[in-house]
Amino acid sequence: QVQLVESGGGLVQPGGSLRLSCAASGRTDSIVRMGWFRQAPAKEREFVAAIDWRGGRTYYGDSVRGRFLIFRDNDKNTLYLQMNTLKPEDTGVYYCAAARRYSGYDYWGQGTQVTVSS
Repeated sequence: QVQLVESGGGLVQPGGSLRLSCAASGRTDSIVRMGWFRQAPAKEREFVAAIDWRGGRTYYGDSVRGRFLIFRDNDKNTLYLQMNTLKPEDTGVYYCAAARRYSGYDYWGQGTQVTVSS
């Protein structure tokens, strides 16, 4: 089992920045990929970004590419999401996820709220 705990959410003005963190514990040696997803009220969950845990290859959703940066600290078993030039449409609950196989995600965090509003 892998446990994931997100932190760093909050209220930010449009154009601002925020950094999310996701601390992984447990069987972290089984992780091959980690990612961020988000869900806004009355909308489906949306892929934000992912990173291959060993190789470091990154993947981004179209709506965040060029504004968000995903990176990890393997020594600390921590995943990060640096969010820049935030827009109101970035508002939602952001979830961290971990995968044991490249075909899908097995573990999810509890989520952290991000609100972009003036």
